[in-house]
Amino acid sequence: MADNSINQHQQELESKLWAMANSLRGSMEAYEFKNYILGMIFYYYLSKREEDYMVNLLKDDGITFEEAWESEDYKDAVIEEALRDLGYLIEPRYLFPVMVKQVENSNFDIEYLQAAINSVMESTMGTESEDAFEGLFDDMILDSTKLGRTVKDRSLVMSKIIATLAEITIDLADTKIDILGNAYEYLIGQFAATAGKKAGEFYTPSAPAELLCMLASEGLSNVQDACDPTCGSGSLLLRLQNHTNVRRFWGQELTAQTYNLCRMNMILRGIKYQNFHIYNDDTLAKDNFEGKTFRIQVANPPYSAHIQRPDQMADDPRFNSYGKFAPKTKADLAFLQHMIYHMDDDGRIACLLPHGVLFRGSSEETIRRYMIEKLNVIDAIIGLPAKLFYGTGIPVCVIVCRKNRNGNSDNIMFIDASKEFTPGKNQNILEQEHIEKIFKAYKNRKDVDKFAHVASMDEIRENGFNLNIPRYVDSSEDVPEVDLAKVKSNIDDINAEIEKESAELKESFRLLGLDYPF
Repeated sequence: MADNSINQHQQELESKLWAMANSLRGSMEAYEFKNYILGMIFYYYLSKREEDYMVNLLKDDGITFEEAWESEDYKDAVIEEALRDLGYLIEPRYLFPVMVKQVENSNFDIEYLQAAINSVMESTMGTESEDAFEGLFDDMILDSTKLGRTVKDRSLVMSKIIATLAEITIDLADTKIDILGNAYEYLIGQFAATAGKKAGEFYTPSAPAELLCMLASEGLSNVQDACDPTCGSGSLLLRLQNHTNVRRFWGQELTAQTYNLCRMNMILRGIKYQNFHIYNDDTLAKDNFEGKTFRIQVANPPYSAHIQRPDQMADDPRFNSYGKFAPKTKADLAFLQHMIYHMDDDGRIACLLPHGVLFRGSSEETIRRYMIEKLNVIDAIIGLPAKLFYGTGIPVCVIVCRKNRNGNSDNIMFIDASKEFTPGKNQNILEQEHIEKIFKAYKNRKDVDKFAHVASMDEIRENGFNLNIPRYVDSSEDVPEVDLAKVKSNIDDINAEIEKESAELKESFRLLGLDYPF
């Protein structure tokens, strides 16, 4: 398929899916309905993947999956191999094409869909893949009255989703473009755009995510382990694949719905269940990565979150060597401390945080100073434009950390990219040209007037370890010099003109026999 044709197919699919989502969600909020449409896309993918797998597995035997399932000689072997290679099994009677036929014959029932989902989940129990699949469909509540008041109503809504997905023609083996994965990502972004404050729980817009991944993976072609400790839907973590070959993905997510979405996203993007490890926990309260270090870490933590168990920090090696603890109501630096603790010998971090972490005093100043003086891991500070993110209009910064500073241990790079954007209706847009300008400045590590400055550690100390970007990069507009003599001459000319006009006006009043009022 030619590139233009692929792109057109991609756009048509995305448009069709989003139009369907809007037309079917009824009384549900968009962020709630995403569980149904994304869940069914995921089920479609699992079915399609298994169908392709079975064709390849049984091609030399000259039988179909359905025939193998009915054969005593084949059934157990087919189940064993599918669970080993795919991590799950969908029985022939529950494959997606069977559902499509039921929809076409007007005898699809939502209770049959529930049985199909239950069967898939049961197939993973007690296997290596159980953790990767457990509870994946829990948020697709098929008996919810929000989906419809009756079984018939709910069946109709799901039938329409199935019918739309049935029109998709894709080849999962075609690596030119991941049409289904891209459509899934597109929908996650669209749902985020309509979810208001809830959007920040599961999605980082693509442009800031792209910048973070470029910064974190700079100079790396292969990475054994990459992590996002506040991974949301996993989109930021998965984007690393565009820049380096990541072998294993690690993540942690507090919100159960988003945790499920992340694992679906991993599987749908072709990451084998053995190669991702995602946990559903509060990262600051429970460190599921204890004993692990990572070459790359990226994150967009919840801004100014509350620390739920500050009493545990005194005994936690991630936090207890800094002299003070992050404020209970501002966990921002605590997330960065967690990431620094898990850096390997050449570890890199790119983390989005509010600007307050750069200059707030008290305990945050103590933590900042320790990161700079004792650990010397802060490599760059990059200020981004306001209104880039869903759910908040505040400008944020990227903090880039590196364990191996590569000759830059005596300085910190500051970049003021706050003006690098294209204005949008609801959000500002970080274009590719802006991303490339920022990344080029970071790589070149040279002063750029009103944009970038390499600050020595002496400068940092003179500023009391305050990392507020305007202290290092003056991005104010130049004020043109004022020619005072010319201004005075202009004023004199204006006054003379006023006097002339006043005299003429006074004479006109006299000729009319009127008193001049001024």
